[in-house]
Amino acid sequence: MKKLTRAEEEIMQAVWALGECTVGDIRTYLETQLQLPKPAQSTVSTVARILLEKGFLEHRAYGRTFVYSPRVSKEDYSRQSIKQLVSDYFGGSANRLVSFLVKQEDLSLEELNRLVEKLDPDQKSKP
Repeated sequence: MKKLTRAEEEIMQAVWALGECTVGDIRTYLETQLQLPKPAQSTVSTVARILLEKGFLEHRAYGRTFVYSPRVSKEDYSRQSIKQLVSDYFGGSANRLVSFLVKQEDLSLEELNRLVEKLDPDQKSKP
């Protein structure tokens, strides 16, 4: 799965939240929900076309209007991104990632336990 640019990720955040949506819906979501300056319609259309080519979106045409929907779920993209992060920065070791987060004091014990369970599904069955 390809990595998203920041602009692509912002558009995908909107599409993931909205489900089926038009360029106008995306623009409004970016402005009202993500508190970003409302992008030009042509900008959103261009990024949506790129996301179609990358396989992240699909669309249906109603005359000249396209209705977009996610082809890749937010969960699938998140999972792949975390795996890539662990691979690129922590030598493929989830333990190193958790150790790093503990040292940074960014996570509570409960959050750490949930993270370990997600990164290592076999951990659930261990005492």
